[in-house]
Amino acid sequence: MNIDYKVGDLIYDANIYDGLNTFLSDLQFYKKWLPQNKDAKILELCCGTGRLTLPIAKDGYSICGVDYTPSMLEQAKVKAATAGLVIDFIKADIRMLDLQEKFDLIFIPFNSIHHLYRNEDLFKALGCVRNHLKPRGLFLLDCFNPNIQYIAESEKVQAVIAEYTTDDGRDVLIKQTMRYESATQINRIEWHYYINGEFHSIQNLDMRMFFPQELDSYLEQADFDIIHKFGGFEEEAFCDSSEKQIFVCQPLLLNTLRVKLPGISK
Repeated sequence: MNIDYKVGDLIYDANIYDGLNTFLSDLQFYKKWLPQNKDAKILELCCGTGRLTLPIAKDGYSICGVDYTPSMLEQAKVKAATAGLVIDFIKADIRMLDLQEKFDLIFIPFNSIHHLYRNEDLFKALGCVRNHLKPRGLFLLDCFNPNIQYIAESEKVQAVIAEYTTDDGRDVLIKQTMRYESATQINRIEWHYYINGEFHSIQNLDMRMFFPQELDSYLEQADFDIIHKFGGFEEEAFCDSSEKQIFVCQPLLLNTLRVKLPGISK
């Protein structure tokens, strides 16, 4: 069995990435859960080129962005400087993060946990979140709700999923194929890139699927209490047809204490 799971370098090319990911449909959800106190400390893990980091900083919050890809962080720094924002962008692996400080809110957006391919990876990352979160802090994340029917149908065809022009003038066409590994729950996605009308390369975008009851259990095992679970960024109730799993969590210890203290509700 091939266990060389990865995301291709071209996918994380900053201009290629930004040209594809222009949406902000998740921004208002994350903004809603920010503390009202602008002195609060916010940590975004897997921040990419700052798609969410910059607008939150523009609202006056102190936010730190962490990512593992240097080209993405360099792009984020350029954007911040252009906007006149002071943001601490840090290159780090979220499985081994140690910033020696605590945050009021930590979030992992944009399906990023799907690139934690083994349970060991996921629990290391969740442990790092727990260690960096204040006792009354919030932890938010979003990911897909696996749709096996969609995956099965998509295995049969190669589909065009994007066509756009980057800021540096490249015309990009992306075609997708996928193959699901049931034993590992990895969706082996391949993006076939055509740049300026010519075939360029095939890039892997392997994603670990997390099924709903499974992920609920993993968060609880990592000592998080799930305060809310939504099926979309409009805070729809999670259900069978939900495309997303969106979590609002707190450290379990806090909620255990709340149960024990009279007059304090969850």
